[in-house]
Amino acid sequence: AIALIGYFTLGNLFDITTPLQLTELSRPTHPLLRQLLLKAPGTYHHTILVSNMAERAAAAIGADALLVRVGAYYHDIGKTVRPYFFAENIMDSSSPHEKLDPYTSAQIIISHVKDGVDLAQKYHLPERIQDFIREHHGHSLVKYFYVQAQRLAESPETVNEADFRYPGPNPRSKETTLLLLADTCEAAVRAVRPGSREDMALLVNRLIEERILTGELNDSELTFADLQTVKEVFLQVLQGVHHPRIVYPEATKPADHHHEEAGENGQDRQQPPSNGHAVHGGIEETASSQALPVPTTATQG
Repeated sequence: AIALIGYFTLGNLFDITTPLQLTELSRPTHPLLRQLLLKAPGTYHHTILVSNMAERAAAAIGADALLVRVGAYYHDIGKTVRPYFFAENIMDSSSPHEKLDPYTSAQIIISHVKDGVDLAQKYHLPERIQDFIREHHGHSLVKYFYVQAQRLAESPETVNEADFRYPGPNPRSKETTLLLLADTCEAAVRAVRPGSREDMALLVNRLIEERILTGELNDSELTFADLQTVKEVFLQVLQGVHHPRIVYPEATKPADHHHEEAGENGQDRQQPPSNGHAVHGGIEETASSQALPVPTTATQG
């Protein structure tokens, strides 16, 4: 017991992130992870998938898999401050951004990094975990609102790109780089929903190549061989979750003798519509979907 206390004390005193600390932080009962689950459930599920992607990639290239997994758990905790401004937590078709100008929307999105660091410091998370929060977007551009601002401006050149960029820094370790790439790829695949495995591979390749060309990975310590392995691992995970759905055929049309039998018995039986669909509460549902469970994915939003 004394050795265990000393282990914790030395880790906190010299800001050394030990495996024991990481194991404790990985527990879902941690207050910050509980807040994430309750306030931002869509972000929580996204976080679990991203942590799986990043952890498996880290193991494949010899990086610190436990550190990556725990860092991924906390990278988006800042979204608990304003959860419903993020797409994965919007449960209906309306978005609060529809009532805001692009500059305000961009600042709300960007602020989740600072909010996350503030929460991490409040709960005394190790500095190495805070790095995942600071670096998981690097200096990237909030492109959607930047383009929207250009369209609304009288002259697109007057829109200052710096107003739509994250403060950074860019990732400075293999582990934080893996998180940035996993976060980027999972969000894009969830939004685009590629129709085939080939389309998904093209999307993942393009996203990683864009990060290379913009210089976001210059300080990452990853080699091109590492990146190739990372792509393969990401595709394995993403294909298992966002795979194309099978389109089931409609049920065959019921035989006419059912109608004749109903007439002979003098009873007016209710038959399903001839197209094989049943209607429940005004929602049309295929007969095949009634017989088969609807597959679920590990992420929402």
